[in-house]
Amino acid sequence: MNICRTKQQLKLAVKEAKGQGKTIGFVPTMGYLHEGHASLLRAAREENDIVVLSIFVNPMQFGPNEDLDRYPRDEQRDVALAAQCGTDIVFIPSVQEMYPSKPLTSIKVAEVSERLCGASRPGHFDGVGLVVSKLFHLVEPTRAYFGLKDAQQVAVIEQMVADLDMNVEIVPCPIVREPDGLALSSRNVYLSAIQRSEATVLSESLSELANALKLNGAMTPAQCIELVTDNIKEKTSGDIDYVELLEYPALMPVPAHEGLLDALADRKFIVALAVRFGSTRLIDNALFHVEEVIERV
Repeated sequence: MNICRTKQQLKLAVKEAKGQGKTIGFVPTMGYLHEGHASLLRAAREENDIVVLSIFVNPMQFGPNEDLDRYPRDEQRDVALAAQCGTDIVFIPSVQEMYPSKPLTSIKVAEVSERLCGASRPGHFDGVGLVVSKLFHLVEPTRAYFGLKDAQQVAVIEQMVADLDMNVEIVPCPIVREPDGLALSSRNVYLSAIQRSEATVLSESLSELANALKLNGAMTPAQCIELVTDNIKEKTSGDIDYVELLEYPALMPVPAHEGLLDALADRKFIVALAVRFGSTRLIDNALFHVEEVIERV
């Protein structure tokens, strides 16, 4: 496995692979890898000749009061997991290597980035757009793999790729969960035992909504939001950042008091949430497709 720490080293490795006509699957991460990341690497391994992983905690997507300095890091463990998943190239740059000077360029994807996490974390997705664009130019991947736990990030990147005619296929991958339903996240390590137990209510609330929608596809967005919100408030001590229902991937609002079957016809919608447990902010979501009945996807 080739570990690259400079952009030049990465470019040379990519040039060699491209010269041999090989396809490249790319998994960009901020490290502290878990089974969710491993599932992305395995998907990339199955579909490409070369697998590239990047590990970079991107300061441009953290706000002034967010957890950049305390974001968990374990390079040795990350590299070992990457090797187990058959990764060929690992790119581990320093901040100085990625940003040798203050970047004066920004990539803002309007509308899609302005709701959900974009509303509560101003500038976050501008930072995501910038670093992912830089990585795409360095890696030149055939396909790039992203987990749907951050479905808004997937939507933002898909829009950026389409708008800028980037020559890469974005491959969204399912959320990977613990046996009790909690979505895997590098930030789960910060939860106390009580918070960890309460956090399972997030996925349970989404599952309860899925069951309710199967019984009554005419539920309104307001009713869906109320069901999830009430459940979280009643069963956890978490502080709700947002619970929203939006069309996906456009992330446009759906009329609050119109039945979903009438409002969305055969389109997808997302129910997304963010909840703080102490200083730890967790996100989760469920994607649904509206047909004769509503099915969770």
